[in-house]
Amino acid sequence: MKNILITLLLILSVLQLHAQQPANDSLLLDYYQNQRFADAADYLQKTYPEPITDLKVLAKLAYTSKMASRLPDAENYYQRIYDTDTTSLTNLYNMSEIIKRRGNNKKAIQYVKKILLKDTTNFDVYKQLADLSQNIGDIEGSIVYLQKANKINPLNPDVAYDLSSFYINLKLYGNAENIIDKALVADTANLLLLKGKAQASYALKRYPVAVAITKKLIDAGEQAGSIVSMLATSYYMTTQYADCIKTFKILEDGNTGTEASYYYTAMSYKALHNNAKAIVYLNKAIEEAVSTGVSSYYSEKGDSYDRLHQLKSAVEAYQKSLLYKPDAITYYALATLYDTELKNKSIAIKYYKKYLANKPKDSQKTYIAYSKERIKSLGI
Repeated sequence: MKNILITLLLILSVLQLHAQQPANDSLLLDYYQNQRFADAADYLQKTYPEPITDLKVLAKLAYTSKMASRLPDAENYYQRIYDTDTTSLTNLYNMSEIIKRRGNNKKAIQYVKKILLKDTTNFDVYKQLADLSQNIGDIEGSIVYLQKANKINPLNPDVAYDLSSFYINLKLYGNAENIIDKALVADTANLLLLKGKAQASYALKRYPVAVAITKKLIDAGEQAGSIVSMLATSYYMTTQYADCIKTFKILEDGNTGTEASYYYTAMSYKALHNNAKAIVYLNKAIEEAVSTGVSSYYSEKGDSYDRLHQLKSAVEAYQKSLLYKPDAITYYALATLYDTELKNKSIAIKYYKKYLANKPKDSQKTYIAYSKERIKSLGI
């Protein structure tokens, strides 16, 4: 019995000595440098068997588990550190990061807010809170945290872009532009910021600015349909019709043309007095139409046919326009067509009367007066 007890004591002494033996830092460094974090975690667990109370060892195990994507283990180690030391900001931040990666954004917010109790000027904390708030659908909260982060560091491009995107969605375009302009001072070639600047300038109808910025984006390799459309539409708004057509052709060649792209292409051709091409693209716009603009597309087609002196096609287009939406100016167009071109007095009078009955805008006073005069002149 005495021999057995001695043997057991010797075994326990050896195990205790082994447990207290520190990890081989050179081996750990090799694991870290070669991204072998799972091997590092296994090595540490063998070197330091449970129960572990040393915070430095727990921190190593937490880190290696996190890097090895062993998230439950990592959260467990970080939680044990927190239970012992609630003042460590680094540990709180790591805890929130792991919990976020495991999908529990609401719980992660609780830990990040604990950091704010000790440090109210931490940019990264506000940025993380903004991301977490957005993940749980708290858009108002996300905006508030982004505002605070942006106030601390207005030059950070990620926060500036995220905050400006919220402002653009809320139609606060001036606010968005102000945020982006400050960040662009530090990074004039940041494509993300330039994209936000283009959106804000376009929405504010600063089309020359939108042209300059979207050209930079496209020259840098940005080929998103929204960017191409902004550039092409801005060309149209600045009466650069040939450039508008050329730019929208990029979408057409890529089979990504839209109702809007075909419409502005058609109107550009019309402005260049190429009514035949205008009709082609108005037809494309009608084929793609999902908006309420179909009526105006047919009306524009009617006007183009009229200019080409294809009067039958003009009448058909105008009448189709009226099927989609009765519009005073379309009735006026038909009235003058029947009056001056087709010489049909009775139908001309009918459409003049319909024009007046549809309460034309005050800006059309000249048309209103002319219609009343023609009704009297053509009347039998």
